[in-house]
Amino acid sequence: MSEWTAVQGLTVAIDGPSGSGKGTVAKILAEEIALPVLDTGLLYRLSGSVALDRGVGLDDEAAVANVVDSLLDAIVWKVDGISLNGVNVTDSLRSESVGGAASKVAAMPKVRQKLLGLQQRLSEHGCIMDGRDIGTVVLSDAPAKFFLTASVRERARRRWAQLKHQSDSSLDDVIEELKIRDQRDRERQHAPLKQAADAIAIDSTTLRVEEVVDRMLGVLERRKLIHATSP
Repeated sequence: MSEWTAVQGLTVAIDGPSGSGKGTVAKILAEEIALPVLDTGLLYRLSGSVALDRGVGLDDEAAVANVVDSLLDAIVWKVDGISLNGVNVTDSLRSESVGGAASKVAAMPKVRQKLLGLQQRLSEHGCIMDGRDIGTVVLSDAPAKFFLTASVRERARRRWAQLKHQSDSSLDDVIEELKIRDQRDRERQHAPLKQAADAIAIDSTTLRVEEVVDRMLGVLERRKLIHATSP
């Protein structure tokens, strides 16, 4: 049983660049305060992955938007990941190639608009949501927003550690890929990656995951958004 209880309908936004640890932190925080965690990045990864599988050009916004249209009714988004036509495809979406495709389709306004409504509907009963534009766009009214970051090298090290058993990429390769993705995410015209004005920034470069979560819990408690569960 969780030691904390969240106020009804609480939404928590966690943004940050790739490899900042936001997904891991979101899952642990969700367990602590008994809320579902929704990883919006999986929606873009799924869209990019299906586009690749269908041979759709990642520079053809209209065609990619049509791919998204075909997926909306087949997607089920749960705490344990994302399913397509009843099959959990989460693990297949973690590769660097899919991540690169996701970064490209996520820069497309038509794609983002189609997925925005789905994300907002799923958040209505309370959740922790992590991504690139949660605090600025998807959950702009969330009472708690965090922007999680870390040095490029540390973020690359984390990604490389995850991928080294399934990829021949070196740490230097991952560093360069992250730099390119960071630039694309920050410079896209529609919903770029940036810290919301009312978000609390946390640099996780030298912090353990538990330390990041403790900081977030402290903020939520001080704002009376969570309270200790009665024994």
